Amino acid sequence: MSDLEPASSPLSSSILNTKTPWVHTSVHAKRARITTNIDGILPIDKPCGCSSYDVIRRLKYTFGFRKIGHAGTLDPLATGLLLIVLGKATKASQALMCGTKTYEGVIQLGVETTTYDREGEVTQTRLIEGITEESIRTVLQSFLGDQYQQPPIFSAKKINGIPLYKLARKGQVQKPTPTFITISQCDLLSYAAPNLHLHVCCSKGTYIRSLAHDIGAKLNCGGHLAQLRRTNSGDFSVNQAIPLDVLLQEPTLLKQYIVSAEEFNGK
Repeated sequence: MSDLEPASSPLSSSILNTKTPWVHTSVHAKRARITTNIDGILPIDKPCGCSSYDVIRRLKYTFGFRKIGHAGTLDPLATGLLLIVLGKATKASQALMCGTKTYEGVIQLGVETTTYDREGEVTQTRLIEGITEESIRTVLQSFLGDQYQQPPIFSAKKINGIPLYKLARKGQVQKPTPTFITISQCDLLSYAAPNLHLHVCCSKGTYIRSLAHDIGAKLNCGGHLAQLRRTNSGDFSVNQAIPLDVLLQEPTLLKQYIVSAEEFNGK
């Protein structure tokens, strides 16, 4: 993997906060095994540096949940809303994943990577010339609507039951079948070369990493996803989520953040 530094952005230390480390808090957490039979949806604000499975593993260790899953993976690089489903609510995971997703991200122009984000190896660097906010907005608008998107070769998509990222790590590069997606909103929030800060509303299955790569290609300079934060998923907002490290430190807060299946169905 590359030592490529995350792009700096006026919003990187607040809205995106990608420098938040993944801290293992098991030493400090108070075990709360009495909650094993909870049914409901738990909105978590995922920190940067851990996988969605890491979140499940830590929650399972702390609370002893017997039945737990999530509704929509976030890459380790990404922060923000991760919906955890517990008990009988695991049956609602597919319905939860079908909702529109909203993201804020930063694309670093001029640098392409193997994974389409800052965690990959740099494959190409280019000069950034003649790019204006107007030209960026024109390119962003061209991605609106229904379309087929090529997922990254470093992804959890499977071929013959094997995740693509495992094949790619062995040098066995295989392109997955393009995915049908819808992008309903793709707005420029700010641009300070080389960093392009954007807001995206999209359907299930959309890879923002691929979108970042494709935007860079269309601007004729290349690019990769440097920061990403999911702010909404369906009817849920990150504003109603509890940061993972806070919950692990104070397990008694759990029930304050659980949304019951009845509440979800009533939305």
